[in-house]
Amino acid sequence: MILSGREIKKRLGMEIIIDPFENNLLNPNSYNLRLFNELLVYDEDVLDMKHPNKTKTIRIPPEGLILEPGALYLGRTLEYTETDKLVPMLEGRSSVGRLGLFIHVTAGFGDVGFKGFWTLEIHCIQPIIIYPYVEICQIYYHTIEGEYDRYINGKYQSNKGIQPSMLYKDFI
Repeated sequence: MILSGREIKKRLGMEIIIDPFENNLLNPNSYNLRLFNELLVYDEDVLDMKHPNKTKTIRIPPEGLILEPGALYLGRTLEYTETDKLVPMLEGRSSVGRLGLFIHVTAGFGDVGFKGFWTLEIHCIQPIIIYPYVEICQIYYHTIEGEYDRYINGKYQSNKGIQPSMLYKDFI
């Protein structure tokens, strides 16, 4: 089952934390999250799964930033979220997708107990101008059946910003 927007609002401060929360971003069965004003790009021609890869930070100015096809941009949500007893999921907004902008490559699935900002894996079909704080994606919540283990100590738990891949830690 997916929570309704009313149920999301009802559970704020308990199983769901969205900070900052603005009522006008609440939808019938999701909540719109906004893009922070920074992106990370990998600063290497070849990425290595077994090693940390260098990144550089790009600021998104108020007048916008042109994203180019064939590149991966890592962004993050403006909002910090926490979820308990529910499975958080992230999807792009249809208005954004209709412009050929994708906000996650494969990582739209969250774990019960996740705390932090959502890192967005952004890529585009054709050049597009993006802006800071645009409503770029939506979070929604599934109920979970049966006993479960909470996500407590994962690589990306309690992050403070945009997270590049830490897959290399799996090889240690």
